[in-house]
Amino acid sequence: MSNSVLVLYYSRHGATRDMANLITRGIESVPGVEAMLRTVPEISEVCESTENSIPDDGAPYVTLEELAQCDALAMGSPARFGNMAAPLKYFLEKTTEHWLSGALVDKPAGVFTSASSLHGGQESTLLSMMIPLLHQGMIIIGLPYTETDLLSTRSGGTPYGPSHVSGSNSMCPISDEEKRLCIALGKRLARMTHP
Repeated sequence: MSNSVLVLYYSRHGATRDMANLITRGIESVPGVEAMLRTVPEISEVCESTENSIPDDGAPYVTLEELAQCDALAMGSPARFGNMAAPLKYFLEKTTEHWLSGALVDKPAGVFTSASSLHGGQESTLLSMMIPLLHQGMIIIGLPYTETDLLSTRSGGTPYGPSHVSGSNSMCPISDEEKRLCIALGKRLARMTHP
């Protein structure tokens, strides 16, 4: 039986989704580990938002059961004023049952983000995603400086987790360094699912 890493993300313009796909590639390069790619639906500020149970394209929506059953978690969000995006936070706020039961305790977790500018709040967004995971008792992993791309990147990349600079029009491709750091996080999470 394979161990599974849930790759959970929210993406509005596609950059965070592209990072999730790279992390998935890193996970699936480790024998005996599979990735489960999932997203969250939009929310509405004026009324109850409803979506089809299956998105028109991209990854399926995550369920609370999938979160409880995963062996590890990679979670990603675009930076929103130095914080995670509301749809991801909304999903996390529904995990009280997991907290009460300890369903996520001692499971490894890593975070990733994208922002339009180099100083767009990537590190604080990564930290904001870590807080609820720490409350759940998860073991937070980042990227060690043995990942030498952290020393040379001129775009995204942090020891807290991979980041990407998408540009003001969200058209900047993921740099080679950013790609390698995403894959490295996926591999690291996958390796940590083995006792």
